Order: sequence, then C-alpha cells, then structure tokens
Amino acid sequence: MSPQGIPHSPAWVNFTYIAFATALGMIGTGLVLAPIDFWLKAYFAMGTLMLVQSCITLTKTTRDVEESRKLVNRIEEAKAERLLMDIDRGKE
Repeated sequence: MSPQGIPHSPAWVNFTYIAFATALGMIGTGLVLAPIDFWLKAYFAMGTLMLVQSCITLTKTTRDVEESRKLVNRIEEAKAERLLMDIDRGKE
C-alpha cells in the first residue's frame, strides 16, 4: 500500500467544487428572495457561513487525526520490523 493513497480524479474534484458552489448559491438566493426582515436574513446568512466554516474545520481535523494515526502505525511497524531484523541477525 502506498503512503500517498489513491488520488481523486479531476472529475470528482470538479464535482465537489460545483456542488459546493451550487449549494451556496441556492442558500444565497433563498435568503435574498425570502419574505422576511433584513435582520433575520443576516442572522441566517451568518449561521450559514459559520456552518460552512465549521464543516471545513471538522473535515480538516478529522483528516489530520486519521493521518497522524497512519504515521504512528507506520512508526510502530518500522520498530517491529527493526526488532525482527535484529532477532534474525542474532540467529545467524
């Protein structure tokens, strides 16, 4: 297994950007056209921006935790491999 993992295809990356932009556009259009007071529109807009920011932060944090686990596992595997190599050298 390569440490880099399998890269995403350009089509998938483009799809995620388009889906994000479309969702943001739909929310923005809904806020502008909603028959509510300006202060309520501003409140929903701030809530939406905070939700987007927290989703990005949560995704990055989750990925970082997973990456650190992979690194710790690789270090442990390297230590075990080195120990096994030392044991094999002692048999010879």
